Amino acid sequence: MCLTPRVSKYVTSWSPQHFQTVADSAERDPKVIQNALTAARVIRSTNPALPPVFTLGHLAHLTGSEFFQLRSVARRDEPDPYRLFRIRKRPSFEGERRFRIITVPQPHLLRVQRWITQAILANALPHQASVAFSKGNRLRDAAAVHCNSSWLIKLDVTNFFESISEISVYRIFRSLGYQPLISFEMARICTRLGGPTTRKRGERWRVHFKPREIKSYDVYRPFGGARVGHLPQGAPTSPMLANLAMRSFDTEVDKLAVEHGLRYTRYADDLTFSTKGEFSRDQAAHVIGLAYKAMGRVGLSPNATKSRVAPPGSRKMVLGLLVDGAEPRLPREFKESMRRHLYYLCRTDIGPVAHARARGFASTIGMRHHIEGLLSFAKQIEPSYAAECKRKFANIDWPI
Repeated sequence: MCLTPRVSKYVTSWSPQHFQTVADSAERDPKVIQNALTAARVIRSTNPALPPVFTLGHLAHLTGSEFFQLRSVARRDEPDPYRLFRIRKRPSFEGERRFRIITVPQPHLLRVQRWITQAILANALPHQASVAFSKGNRLRDAAAVHCNSSWLIKLDVTNFFESISEISVYRIFRSLGYQPLISFEMARICTRLGGPTTRKRGERWRVHFKPREIKSYDVYRPFGGARVGHLPQGAPTSPMLANLAMRSFDTEVDKLAVEHGLRYTRYADDLTFSTKGEFSRDQAAHVIGLAYKAMGRVGLSPNATKSRVAPPGSRKMVLGLLVDGAEPRLPREFKESMRRHLYYLCRTDIGPVAHARARGFASTIGMRHHIEGLLSFAKQIEPSYAAECKRKFANIDWPI
C-alpha cells in the first residue's frame, strides 16, 4: 500500500503533515514513517520543488506504472525496452539527406521518463554556460554571446549521450537528495545497457553501485562481466541528465575560459569559446589542448575533425548562425536555399509535387513541414525576413 496521494501529471505537491496523517491512519510502522520523513526532508532541503520518491513502488504509484515493469527495467531484463531505428535528420540548407540512430523507449518506460524529466530534472539547474535543454534557453541567445568576436573556437564531442554513464546519472539523483537505492533504480530507468563496444570495456564502465538487498540488479554480460548503461539518445530524460552530468566539466572549462580571457558556452556537444580581445593561434591551440584534457577526465572524446579556429576577418558561425556582427543572423546558404524553395514552388510549370520529387523529399507534405520549420526558425532570428518569406509561402498552390 502506498501512503502518498498520486500526483496529477507532472505537478507535484507533497506535505509531511498529510503524509503523516495518511500513514497513521494506515497504521504503518512508526519507524518506517520516520525514515520516510527524514528522507523527504533531505530531498526538500536540496530543492523544495523536488518531489520525494522513496521506493520503486512509490515511483510506480506516482507515475501510474506497473511496479513489476519498472523492476524489470532496473534489472536489465530482456527484451530491451527500447526500439532502435534510423531517422532522417533535418536536411541541410542544400537538401542533403542526413540520418541518426534513435533509441525510443517503450510506452510504459516513456511515461516514467517523462515524469522524471518534468517533476525532477526540470527543477535542477545546470551550469550557466549550458545553453540547451533548459527552460528559457533560445538558440539565438546562445549564439548572441559570441557576437562581434575577434577570435572564435569551436569544439565537438563524439557520441555525447552515449559517453555519459549510469554511474554519472546515479550521482545526479544522489546529489538531489534521493536515497541510494531509488537513485540507483532511477539511474537504471534513465539509461540503456546497449551492446559491448571497445570504448565500454574500461573499468569506468564495469564498476557500479551494487545494492545488497536486490541481487538480481547485478548485470552480467559477455565482454568484461558486469557493465553499466549509458544515456540513450531519444529518451526524454537524456538531454537534461546530460547537462547535469556536465556541471563539473562546465565549471572547470568556464574557469579555464575566464583565465584566458574567453567566453564559453556549451550547447549539448558543441563547445564554443570567443574573445573580442587580442589572441593568437598558439593560444587557441593551448586552450584546445586543455579543453581536450578536461573532456578526457570525464570520459568524453573530442571529435577533432570538427574543431575550428576562426581568426579576425574570417566568417564566424555559431549553432548555424552568423555572429560576426552585433546580432546573430541567418547565413547566406539558408537564405539562398529558401529563395530556391519559394521560386520553384511558386512556378506554375513546376510547383510542389515536382519540386518535392526533385529535392528528394518522400512526400509533398513532408517538404511543406520542412519549409514551415525553416520559416519558424527564421522568425526567431530575423522576423522581418521571415515575414516576407511567409507572404510568398502563403501564395503557393499546394495539392489537396
